[in-house]
Order: sequence, then C-alpha cells, then structure tokens
Amino acid sequence: METVGEPNDARPGGAGRGSDFAELVRMVEQRGLLDLRPVYYAVKMAFNGAAVALGAVAFVLLDDSWWQLVTAVVLAGVFTQLAFIGHDAGHRQIFRSCRANDLIGHVHACLTGISYGWWVGKHHRHHVNPNHEDADPDIEIQALAFTAGQSRTKRGALRWMAKYQAFLFFPLLMLEGIVLHVRSIRAVLRQEVKAHRVETALLAAHVVGYLVVVFLVLSPLKAVVFIAVHQGLWGVYTGCAFAPNHKGIPTLSAADKLDFLRKQVLTAACHGRTCATPSRLCTSPAPAAECHGVPYSQCGLFHSYALVLRHLHAVSAPLRHPPAPQQC
Repeated sequence: METVGEPNDARPGGAGRGSDFAELVRMVEQRGLLDLRPVYYAVKMAFNGAAVALGAVAFVLLDDSWWQLVTAVVLAGVFTQLAFIGHDAGHRQIFRSCRANDLIGHVHACLTGISYGWWVGKHHRHHVNPNHEDADPDIEIQALAFTAGQSRTKRGALRWMAKYQAFLFFPLLMLEGIVLHVRSIRAVLRQEVKAHRVETALLAAHVVGYLVVVFLVLSPLKAVVFIAVHQGLWGVYTGCAFAPNHKGIPTLSAADKLDFLRKQVLTAACHGRTCATPSRLCTSPAPAAECHGVPYSQCGLFHSYALVLRHLHAVSAPLRHPPAPQQC
C-alpha cells in the first residue's frame, strides 16, 4: 500500500530495498499492520453519514432557536470525523484503487469545505520533510514560531502573538477552520490543484449551500454566532488532533542530514490517542528495536499538549526577554 510522503526508492522492491525504512515497511506489512480495513471504513462512513443526516434534521426542527448552538457543537465533531476520513483517503488507506480513494477524498472535502488536492499536496510535503523549518508547510504559520529563527523574523502584531504564543495556541486554533477554507479557495482560484474545475464546483457548492441553509433557517445574529461556534470548535478539534504529532518535537534544518526513517521517527511523538486511522501502528507503540535502535518519543495525549506549549514558550523566550544592549 502506498503511503503519502513515502519516497519511491524506500518502498519494498524499489531502489532503496536495503534501506532501514524499506526493511521496516516490509516488517510491518508482514505483520498485517498496514492491511486495508474495509469493514471499519464502511461502518465509520455509515456512522458519519447518519450523524450528518441527524444533524441536518435537528437543525431544521430547532428552527430559529439558540438551541442551535448545541447543533453547532455536535456538527463540529462530525466535521472533524469527516476530515479524518478525507485524511485517510489521501494516505490511500481505504481502497487499493487511487481513483476510489480520491473519490472518497473529494466527497469528504466537499462536505467540509476543503480543497482535497491542495490538502494532499501540502500533507505530502509535510510527510517528506516533517518539522523541517525550510520545507514543512505545517510549521510555516504566520501567527506562530516553531523555531528561534522563526521568532526573530516576526514583526508588528505577529511578533506580539509569537511572544505569547503558548498562551494563545488553543484560542488561535479556533481560526484553523477558517484558515483551511481560505487557503483551499485561494489554491483552487490560482489553479494550483490538478482538478481545479471539479474542486471549484465542489467548494462553491459547499460555501453556497452552507451559507444559504444557515441564513435561511436562522436570523442573521444567530446565523453568525452559529457559524462562529461551529467553525471555531471544528478548528480546535482538528488542531488538537494533528498538532501533538509533531509540534513540540525537535525541528530540522538544511544542516541536518538524516535518512527518511530517522526524519520520520525523530520528529514525531507516539501518543496514539488522536489517530484517525484504525491501524495498530497508532494504538500500539512499536518497540525501539522496530525503529532500528532510533530513539523515539512516546507519551500520553495530555503530556503531548504540554510538550507543545513548553516548546512554543521556550522558542519565544528571546522575544519576551531580549538581550540587554552591549555597553560601548
């Protein structure tokens, strides 16, 4: 099974057949840890579909009521589950056929209002160079600094935000959903995705359908509050699911020369509580021997959040305590 971010020469049978990563892939494949799980995904998608349908029915029945904020909270969780399916489709984990995975990915991207092509491309670059300060798009966030070098480049309001980023991290996640929408629309309009016509139609259908339904059922004030709660909590839920995987773990630069296996292991934390996939690789930490003696991070979910906040606080310390000017 092909995995997004896996180099061609590291796959079993490729030019890098003798590499540590290729050997590790062969081992986990032999144990069945990468086997497709069609029953799991069928049940999961059926459950998600039922949740979307029930949410839609509840939204219509509650009409113009402040109880709709409860619906917004529930739908935020449902949207995150839909995004998880899209994530796994991008990793080719659902079907053997690329076309079938892409179909599922586009459908779920349409439901959540994200460009599937843009996200897969960004996620691929992330997996090829995780936590690389020059090549990982997931640590190129204007409002945050993940390295001391990034913190020194901040100016104006962004500098102030980076200064107190450990305290602002979770509140800023409330904007993650909006950021995903904006970047998706921008990528499609700039034709940065292969199927830009299809994705234009899908994104337009989502935006128009979402806004029409919300403003048709709710008064303007309630509609705005509903959107803020729904999109904000969706951003927090999604960010909390993905951030602990790499944030708070050492970053790499052009000076670091590591093979693919070590780049993956040394820049990731194994906590296993926020994985969208049913793979046992996520729920059972592999022994150190399976990583060829490469040290790896293993911690609980909440401890991983603590690592993220401590790291953000540490790299922004020079902004809070700038060195005193030297006396002539």
